[in-house]
Amino acid sequence: METTLTLVVDAANVVGSVPDGWWRDRFGATSRLRDHLAVLARDGLEVLDAGPGTPRVRPAIVLVAEGKARGLESVEGVAVIDAPGEGDDEVVAVVRRLLADDPGRTVVVATADRGLQDRVRTLGAGVMSARAVRHRRR
Repeated sequence: METTLTLVVDAANVVGSVPDGWWRDRFGATSRLRDHLAVLARDGLEVLDAGPGTPRVRPAIVLVAEGKARGLESVEGVAVIDAPGEGDDEVVAVVRRLLADDPGRTVVVATADRGLQDRVRTLGAGVMSARAVRHRRR
C-alpha cells in the first residue's frame, strides 16, 4: 500500500514563530504563509539526509486558520480550513478525519505548541517544528 503524506499546519503557531510584525496583519501574514506552502506543495520537500537522487516528497497540505486569519481562500496545493473555535481543536479534528479516511496516510503537524503536539501524536500523527515549515526551502 502506498503511503500518502499530508502536512497539517497550525497557521497561528507557525506565523507566530518568527517576530516579523505578523501581529499587525494576521490575515496578511497567514496569506503569505499559504503562498509559501503552495510553492512547497508544487515543488515538493527535500527528504533530509536521504542521499543524492532522492525524489522530492509532494505532500497534500492543510492550513488551519483561526481568529483574524479566517476567510483566506484555498489555493492549488493548500486547502485552507477555518477553525470555528480554537485552532488546536480544529487541527486535532483534521488529523482524526485524515487518519479515519485513510489509515495508511502519514500525517505530520507543523506546530511548536507542545500540548497540541502531544494530542496529535496520541492520534498517530508526527510533528515538525513551526520554524522548520517557515524556513523550508523550495
